[in-house]
Amino acid sequence: MLPDGARLAVQESGPGDGPALLLLPGQANSHDWWTGLRDGFADRFRTITFDYRGTGATRAVEEPWSTDLFADDARRVLAACGVPRAHVYATSMGGRVAQVLAADHPAYVDRLVLACTSPGGAVGLERSQDVRRALGQRDRAARTRALLDLMYTPDWSGRGLRSHLLGDPTMTGRAQELHLRVSARHDAVDRLPSVAAPTLVLHGSDDLMSPVGNAALLAERLPDAEVEITDGGRHGFFDEHREPVGARVRSFLLG
Repeated sequence: MLPDGARLAVQESGPGDGPALLLLPGQANSHDWWTGLRDGFADRFRTITFDYRGTGATRAVEEPWSTDLFADDARRVLAACGVPRAHVYATSMGGRVAQVLAADHPAYVDRLVLACTSPGGAVGLERSQDVRRALGQRDRAARTRALLDLMYTPDWSGRGLRSHLLGDPTMTGRAQELHLRVSARHDAVDRLPSVAAPTLVLHGSDDLMSPVGNAALLAERLPDAEVEITDGGRHGFFDEHREPVGARVRSFLLG
């Protein structure tokens, strides 16, 4: 239990003596976001996830949250797991949380991977009004179709695969609203130059949820960063192209 009464649900897999790898999911998602994806790391890494406030088995008062708070939750999770330093692989809103974690608690972060995310603030490139309208449709089925189209290419959708990136269905409406605010109010622009961790910035070229220009904005401000763009990738490119992307992440983390 945290000082404010929150109880964070934590999950671990992989060898206990392997290098620690903290996996941070996207907005309005629990650790289930990493289903299947973490398998590509669990042979070598001690993977650690936790359910954000408002998701999964975590229990917390539904009051305004922030990437600062979620980053502090991540720090506390690592400390509770007895991990003084970990690699971090973070996607979408998780990437925003990871920016704060790496900037404000540098001792905890070894190597950092930021995928399909944004620095936020005045410079961050946000989704268009058309995308916002598509995701704001009242019809649930229509919203799901729109989200799938933003996450994956028609090739992936045509294979009849199941996605774990579509949101935690157990969330309350209030928690979903609070998560939206967490992302919208994120601003790490002035903090990024203090990130000491070597960073790999990944993005899909056709991402409309978080436009690909954000990759360059991050790299410009991070002291030690390299960028790789997946041609044709959408917001869920790291899932659709999980084998090559996962292999690249593993290679980077292992130095």
